[in-house]
Amino acid sequence: MKGQIVLITGSSSGIGRETAYRFAKEGTMVVLTYYKGKTRGQMAERRCRKLGAADTLLLHLDVTDNKSIMDAATQVRRRYGQIDYLVNNAGTGTFIYFHKQSAREIERQIRTNLEGLIKVTRAFLPLVRKGIINVASIAGKEPYDDMTVYCGSKFGVRGFTQALALEHPRQQVCCVNPDQVATRLSGYLGRPPEDVAEVIFMVASGRVKCKQGGDVDVWKVIK
Repeated sequence: MKGQIVLITGSSSGIGRETAYRFAKEGTMVVLTYYKGKTRGQMAERRCRKLGAADTLLLHLDVTDNKSIMDAATQVRRRYGQIDYLVNNAGTGTFIYFHKQSAREIERQIRTNLEGLIKVTRAFLPLVRKGIINVASIAGKEPYDDMTVYCGSKFGVRGFTQALALEHPRQQVCCVNPDQVATRLSGYLGRPPEDVAEVIFMVASGRVKCKQGGDVDVWKVIK
């Protein structure tokens, strides 16, 4: 992976940040993005450099805003011309029963987790040389009664991934599915986000094989 270019959305904290660190350790060029946490993003970028990243680029990216997406793609194209891997990690969730969710909460989950992922993929696809790894979820494979909208968005991510893989058979396109991970969304309960980062790295580096459009479940790789 040394010298390759990897873009990770939502990389100022949680799974995205740990994924950036994991690639940085291998001498990868890392493109990090943040939405609101600019200071956290800057700290993550500095850490990537200390860990050995060949180069870093920190970008503001709101995956629900068309202009923000296109601006980010333009900056990456100008800086590097291409990327090797796109890791679609940015996501959000509201874990309460469906009838208690507001229209805004529903919209935010669908627009971030599914629509945003699709639009980011569309913007960066012409730059991607090797592959796209979409972070879905166990909730994209199994239903949970207090995660209705989140489940819908993550099931959608898996469907999009499967169809995209058919359209682009020469690129590696797959999903990495975490179970419960200790991030802000879970109240910091669950497995360490480093586990998910490790699996994402293993998929990109070829250490874990995934059929085109298929799934890699984190709990099956790291017990």
